[in-house]
Amino acid sequence: MGKQERDAEKIVRVRRRLLEWYERSRRDLPWRRNRDPYAIWVAEIMLQQTRVAVVVERYRAFMARFPTLVSLALAPEQEVLAAWSGLGYYRRARMLHKTARLVADHCQGNLPQTAAELRLLPGIGAYTAAAVASIAHGERVAVVDGNVERVLCRMEGWKAGSRAGGGAQVRRKIEELAAELVCPERPGDSNQALMELGATLCSPRNPQCEKCPVAEDCKTQGEHQTAPQPKMVCREVAYALSVRSGRKAGQAHREVLLEQRPAEQTVMPGLWELPALIDAKVPEKELCLTVRHAIIQVNYYVRIRTVFEDDIDALTVTGGERRWVPLGEAGGMALTGLTRKVLTRLHLLAASPLDAIAVQEGDDVL
Repeated sequence: MGKQERDAEKIVRVRRRLLEWYERSRRDLPWRRNRDPYAIWVAEIMLQQTRVAVVVERYRAFMARFPTLVSLALAPEQEVLAAWSGLGYYRRARMLHKTARLVADHCQGNLPQTAAELRLLPGIGAYTAAAVASIAHGERVAVVDGNVERVLCRMEGWKAGSRAGGGAQVRRKIEELAAELVCPERPGDSNQALMELGATLCSPRNPQCEKCPVAEDCKTQGEHQTAPQPKMVCREVAYALSVRSGRKAGQAHREVLLEQRPAEQTVMPGLWELPALIDAKVPEKELCLTVRHAIIQVNYYVRIRTVFEDDIDALTVTGGERRWVPLGEAGGMALTGLTRKVLTRLHLLAASPLDAIAVQEGDDVL
């Protein structure tokens, strides 16, 4: 038997085992319950650099508010950002909204069906285009994300993925193998099976090789050189919490002072947050909350200080537009994830599925 025949047999065997395992073991995720291209597109954008556990509830709430592409296109940007709040990387939400408007205006509200056409839309790269086209429309095109890359590099014994120094040559080999492994009859399931394997069993550290459906065809059995994780940078920041009594339509209520990040900001422009304190060293007796908050490779150690209305100007950094907002309305605004976390943990926002964030070790309410 020649090498080509052996390779062809291996491809067929790996395809079959992956699909059988996926049928038995796949997670029940809300975006897997239909083949609506819009729903799949929203999920894939949300899942970029965001853990599945975080996305699930946000996805449900987002789809309840914007059940169709046209409903998303017609919504104001601030409303879209409010629904996205807590997922981070807000440029994704802005591009999603921009693309929905473009499709609503020029494509009768229907996303293109092929990966090549999808890639022509703003904010949709090769990975997202292939995922939507294969899962929603059955196009035989491979999806290659970090999980797939790790699985295939381990399987073939390639020492490093393209992102860890292997370069364009390794990337081409990964893409070629991924394309071969796509089952012609079930391309969407094939792609999801490989991604699921990397997300659940073939993890970066401590892979569960004894449970892997393709372990017999894996050359490394998990012993694979991976890129070192970049070190986290630590920063200390502090914000003012200023709450006052107000009246609206004759009804008493409490208001919180929020500040909108200027449009020219490169990070989270247009979102609302608590005013920043001039001095991050808040005296212990004046703290009302300390919290850790991670963004990309930065660990923020955040101090929250209660500040009276009369002291706001003297103690805070002058920034964007400030507004006193009724607490009953604040939850529907486009808040930064940190602001939403702080207000929720201080029980100033209703803990709905969209807003609730569990207290983590190291967070202290004082």
